[in-house]
Amino acid sequence: MKTKTQRNFLILLLFSALYFISFQGFSQSKFGGATLYTVRAEMDKAPEETLQEIANIGYKYIEATGYKDGKFYGMEPKEFKKFLKKLKLTPVSTHMGAATLDNADEFIADAKAAGFKYFVIPVPPMGHFKFDPETRTMYMSDDIEFVTNFLTTVGKKCKDAGMELLYHNHDFEFKEDKNGIVPIEHFLKNTDPEIVNFQMDLYWVTKAGADPVEYFEKFPGRFKMWHVKDMDEEGKFAPVGTGTIDFAKIREKKELSGMIYYIVEQDQTFELAPLEAIKISHGNLKKFGFK
Repeated sequence: MKTKTQRNFLILLLFSALYFISFQGFSQSKFGGATLYTVRAEMDKAPEETLQEIANIGYKYIEATGYKDGKFYGMEPKEFKKFLKKLKLTPVSTHMGAATLDNADEFIADAKAAGFKYFVIPVPPMGHFKFDPETRTMYMSDDIEFVTNFLTTVGKKCKDAGMELLYHNHDFEFKEDKNGIVPIEHFLKNTDPEIVNFQMDLYWVTKAGADPVEYFEKFPGRFKMWHVKDMDEEGKFAPVGTGTIDFAKIREKKELSGMIYYIVEQDQTFELAPLEAIKISHGNLKKFGFK
């Protein structure tokens, strides 16, 4: 017959095991990253509540896109970092579309203070990116050398600050310009991987008619981060797992590509609320091997 002490010990052991199993299950449910661009309207209205919702969905890390006047979504960099820590969300990357040669040092310092590792250039800078609202077409200038040199210059500044620079693509970088140059290939061939690397947007590569895997094979190790978003049969943005992109095939080449982090994004969510769209995406990630 067990003594009272033995019974109490067994009960304690049982509760400890149940707690451990519960905790492990909870921690394993937190995975993947979300860009705040998808929920940009919600972040403008209620940033703290929106971040809490993202944490509740189960995302582990975030990418910011709302930096203005030295603040992230109205919060000082250290304040923003502190709030994310409270929610157990890790700041991984931030898009800094307004970066120039004049303000790069300040932007980098603020990004580092907020806890970000990657400083992302989301479009060609300083007037070298255009958008035609009538045709809804994006394009860059033919001055590819300026953009290449810009990436190298800012990349060196990032490295000196202990950060890493990434360039994020759309579709136009995969199309030949009037000089017969494919911009993304020019950037890849003419930048140092110790200074400049890339955030591949899987949707936009597919939209351009290119194959992500072919780029992984041609330029291994250069794509440190992916934007994961799907494309429906009409070519529109869709939640991950509801469209036509073969994420399983792409995911198999993670190591070849150099991918360390992946970020869910959906530029427009149409009839879905943005938070609902990224919830659907999160629920579908695991079936493609994302974790």
